[in-house]
Parts: sequence; C-alpha cells; structure tokens
Amino acid sequence: MKKIILSAIMLIGLAFTAQAQDISKNALGLRFGDSGGFGAELSYQRGLSANNRLELDLGWRNRSNFNNNNYDDNAIKLTGLYQWVWNIDGGFNWYAGIGGGVGSYGYENNNTKYNDTFAFAAGDIGIEYNFDIPLLISLDFRPEFGGSGYYKNNYGSDVALALRYQF
Repeated sequence: MKKIILSAIMLIGLAFTAQAQDISKNALGLRFGDSGGFGAELSYQRGLSANNRLELDLGWRNRSNFNNNNYDDNAIKLTGLYQWVWNIDGGFNWYAGIGGGVGSYGYENNNTKYNDTFAFAAGDIGIEYNFDIPLLISLDFRPEFGGSGYYKNNYGSDVALALRYQF
C-alpha cells in the first residue's frame, strides 16, 4: 500500500512539473488597474527559471483640484512580487505570487500639507496569454495588506489588465 501511495504522489508531482511552458526572460509594459487610485503602473517581469519570475510595478499619481476642491494629491508606490507560473494550455498560463512594497504619499488642502510613507504585503493571482508575437496580456487580482494611513482599514486591492512587450 505504501508503494502505491508513493507512486501516486510521484506521478502527480511529475504531472505538475512536466507541463511545457515558455515564460519570457524579460517583459516590460503597463498594468492598468485601480491600484489604490494609481491607475496605470509601469510593469517589469524578469524570468528566474522555467516557471518562476519576479515582477516589479511602479505607480505614481499627481492630481490637482481633486473632487473639485482646492486639494492636491500625489503618491508613488513600488511593488515587488515573486510569482509561480503554471501552464493551462498552449499560450495560456495562470500564476500566483507573494511580495510587498513601499510607497509615499502627500496632499495639500487649504495650505495644510501632509506627507507620509508606508509599507505593505501583497499577493497576486491571475491568468495570462502569451501570443506568438512578443506580446503578453494578463488579468490579475492583487490584495495588499498594511499601508497604515494610506489604505482604509489597512487593506487595498485591485483588478488589473496588463500589456507587456517580451524580450
């Protein structure tokens, strides 16, 4: 019985590792999402192995007369994620990741200035399609925890569509 269980575990492990996939060594593009009000982020992915990569996203915001008030708002945020990638079929992959980031924000309202920095932990889960041309399109969900003072109740999340050029 032990041999059967061990053989089944080995076959399942082989099935998960034997899936052919191609993740590019480098991908650069834009991630379009809410991202705590950041909107588009500059996004870079670096392949570390056949099914692992690092993703770095840089978002910034600069708004004047926000909500038709005399209110200026600016922020910058850097997110880093380590991702695992699994092939679904052909060019379709799904991925999950974990990481974190740092940011800084400030605002000015009627001559009152406020600036602060924050750190957060983040997760990521998504699906992507790897075209035959050097284009990668993905849709993902990213929850972020922490960011004391920036996120309401220390939680923020977004759903984003990303377009990246692979090289």
